[in-house]
Amino acid sequence: MSSNVLSKSERIAELNDEFRKTGKDGKTVMTSAVADLPTEVVARAVAIVQTFNDFTEDNDPDGEHDFFSFEMAGEKFFWKIDYYDKKMEFGSEDPSDPERTTRVATLMLASDY
Repeated sequence: MSSNVLSKSERIAELNDEFRKTGKDGKTVMTSAVADLPTEVVARAVAIVQTFNDFTEDNDPDGEHDFFSFEMAGEKFFWKIDYYDKKMEFGSEDPSDPERTTRVATLMLASDY
């Protein structure tokens, strides 16, 4: 295998990073608890999500960049990607294939979970 070929996990991480930074080719939602926070807090949380890049073996054991948590404004936030088929009816069979996957990111408070 060529060193230029990405593993599935590396390809998923690459696609997740692009989606996290741009929101392109997916959907982003937030829980009502996040939406009820002051607008400036929500804006800062979204900015943290878009610029987060501190994935480690401890917080990203699968290497797919699909979850992280952070604290801000006295709250603990979770950010998570789920993978659906293009019709949004079932889970994606292959999250490394953007032609078969719609990414959905959820921004929530830890207390929502």
